[in-house]
Amino acid sequence: MREIPLAIRIAVPVALGILLLGLWEILVRAMDVPKFVLPPPSAIGAALAEDFPSLLASLWVTLRITMEAFVIALMGGLFFAILSARSRLFELCLFPYAVILQVTPVVAIAPLILIWVGIEHLERALLILATIVAFFPILSNTTLGLKSVNPELNALFKLYGASPWQRLTRLDLPNALPYLLAGMRISGGLALIGAVVAEFVAGSGNGTGLAWRVVESANELNIPRMFAALALLSGLGLVIFFLMVGLQHFLLRRWHESAVQRES
Repeated sequence: MREIPLAIRIAVPVALGILLLGLWEILVRAMDVPKFVLPPPSAIGAALAEDFPSLLASLWVTLRITMEAFVIALMGGLFFAILSARSRLFELCLFPYAVILQVTPVVAIAPLILIWVGIEHLERALLILATIVAFFPILSNTTLGLKSVNPELNALFKLYGASPWQRLTRLDLPNALPYLLAGMRISGGLALIGAVVAEFVAGSGNGTGLAWRVVESANELNIPRMFAALALLSGLGLVIFFLMVGLQHFLLRRWHESAVQRES
């Protein structure tokens, strides 16, 4: 199957987005829909331009919490995945509690985290909640990758007397890299979702992120500004996703079948 050129892959969704925005603008104006129900894209753009400094400051707060949570989840997930792959007993002890954290809604544990941390440390509470949400995909995917090493390669390393460190760095981790990157791609989006949902529950503080701007705008019936904040959140999510996709392609493009370009 012939590879679709990059320019076409970018142009088609962009053109579709412009078309949808144009239809949105036309239909809202033609049907005379009130702005507090559904503002046209032009009103959203005007609100974004008018409130850009405050929205940009809130975007930075959300981005910082998301990236910090992602890095902590990455380091913790990788560490515990290595321990789980090395020790069956450790895996049996850890995974039930990791699953419990994953399936427990953030909105259910946010009040408890706020009480423990203190409302004066709101950003710390948001960081903890976002980290909890982002932790499990990295842990589960990396553990699976570490345990999926070819038994024949593992036997070969043992035959040549490779140390545990050599087996980890030259066999286990390279084999688990595609799984780790897949987990990172999921975890990056979940860290953003966790930060947003946690702020919805926790409310505002010294550092107000985009989630609270959405709530604040809705309470004030400033719907164009609310859509502008939502657009920035969506854009941030897209940037995180494509950064993870780009990193995955960069690291795997020369050797892994999921990224190698095949000629028809």
